[in-house]
Amino acid sequence: MCGIIGYTGKEPALPLILGGLERLEYRGYDSAGVAIIEDGRLIVEKRVGKIRELVKSLWGKPYEGKTGIGHTRWATHGEPSTENAHPHTDEKREFAVVHNGIIENYLELRGELEREGVSFRSNTDTEVIAHLIAKSYRGDLLEAVLEVVKKLRGAFAFAVITVHEPGRIIGVKQGSPLVVGISEGENFLASDIPAILPYTRRVITLSDGEIADLTPEGVNIYDFNGNPITKDITIVPWDLISAEKAGFKHFMLKEIYEQPKAVGDTIRGLLSPAEELPFSLKEFRRVLVIACGTSYHAGLIGKSWIEKYTGVPTEVVYASEFRYGDFPVSEEDLIIGISQSGETIDTKFAINFAKDKGARTLAVVNVVGSSIDREADYTLHTHAGPEIGVAATKTFTAQLTALYFLAASNHGERDKLIAELMKMPARIEAVLEKAEDVERIAQKFMKKKDFLYLGRYLSYPIALEGALKLKEISYIHAEGYPAGEMKHGPIALIDENMPVVVVCPQDRVYDKTLSNVEEVRTRKGIVISVGFEGDERLEKVSREFISVPPVEEDFTPFVTVVPLQLLAYYIASRLGLDVDQPRNLAKTVTVE
Repeated sequence: MCGIIGYTGKEPALPLILGGLERLEYRGYDSAGVAIIEDGRLIVEKRVGKIRELVKSLWGKPYEGKTGIGHTRWATHGEPSTENAHPHTDEKREFAVVHNGIIENYLELRGELEREGVSFRSNTDTEVIAHLIAKSYRGDLLEAVLEVVKKLRGAFAFAVITVHEPGRIIGVKQGSPLVVGISEGENFLASDIPAILPYTRRVITLSDGEIADLTPEGVNIYDFNGNPITKDITIVPWDLISAEKAGFKHFMLKEIYEQPKAVGDTIRGLLSPAEELPFSLKEFRRVLVIACGTSYHAGLIGKSWIEKYTGVPTEVVYASEFRYGDFPVSEEDLIIGISQSGETIDTKFAINFAKDKGARTLAVVNVVGSSIDREADYTLHTHAGPEIGVAATKTFTAQLTALYFLAASNHGERDKLIAELMKMPARIEAVLEKAEDVERIAQKFMKKKDFLYLGRYLSYPIALEGALKLKEISYIHAEGYPAGEMKHGPIALIDENMPVVVVCPQDRVYDKTLSNVEEVRTRKGIVISVGFEGDERLEKVSREFISVPPVEEDFTPFVTVVPLQLLAYYIASRLGLDVDQPRNLAKTVTVE
């Protein structure tokens, strides 16, 4: 959520900042803005809507300032408006701040400032930071920021510049992601790596409680007490081309087609000795999987695999519920936190809570060096590469790969099981070859207002994921449900206008699911089924049949999820919607 970009160096800052903001669009936003230090004054420009509106407003203005910050805002405090867009400044417009996250005590701080006579222009929590820094400034921007951060409560990241010290940017991380890009004679600050990839692959990932002091000559890192910190520079293992569309209409479609590679690369990465875990799952009393959204659905499937191959009882809990529940956690438990970005704030805080209770923690993340990667005791990295589309696709199948690998590695037939897993890239390729069939079905049903998705056993989480994909990007109401529970409520919704997508591979519950299909047909529901090639029984009772290659029962999620991703994509695309940046959503959820 939200995006920060900062630049100080030898080139005009504005084009670099606008380019960085465009590469951060996938994070989700409702407004955008920039602040440039130009001839000793602060130039601030911001607009509601897409970044192109901001670019239009700046067209032809010959700003040459070489230090600036930019921001894409996803509204939390204060509705989307020009006044609430970032950057925010102090009353004299000498300091500019861009900020991600939430300042939990901002009302208290705002009240104190207003009683001192400070006037506010916006309804945001961010503006408080600008006024506090201006009030604390005595000639050293770092010293002012160090004084202010001690007053702030919450999860946040922000960057600040001032006309008093052109060429300097101070960045602060506490709960929200922030990285520093290192180059010759110029340095960068950003929420996420794609923003700075055209300029450098050398990055420093800040940890909570750290401050970065950037000038064109170098970068210094400090803790919140002002103590210097030595940080390693990491070389990003992918380049800008990996984060571009490569001829596809949307990033989401490109990433759906990248799934065979993502699964194969993840397997190869997990086979590396560096990823080997120094424990067995069987050492634990219980495994508790914590995740949000699509990662939660991957966790539900992982639960079945872990229990099957290890016999260890496993629970899956939404991270946002775990933090405020009364879940008993002890050193006998293993907590698995799943997060594509490694920055999901609820998952991060849940892992910290579990560690405080003595539990061991394992992260499954796609971003090396992310907060959850650093804070968990152990990590399994997925190797999906950058995922720009807000709706997760290739990172979901990469997460499945890591979870299956984890479960199978604790079984006596590990090598045999992993050999079967290595067949999945080819199986997914075979599904993608039938994308035109899915596109045809999407065209027929794109104007329907409601969808029901059904599945049993491993296919139930796939039904949940299929429904989530459709509502995320097409704004069509969709509900995923266990097929066996249909009679306990959802069957009342079924009529001749209701498309019912049934995930029905030939697994242990195949006959039971076929009975559920018959119940849908009896109520005149429109059956769209996903099943194995050659399944004449299922095809006969379906209005539309999408075939996938037959696989062993445990591997059905790898092939059945792909048609559902494609169905959602083609419906949203044909409706003319913004597939990669659906409304109100953000790629990385860094606020509660």
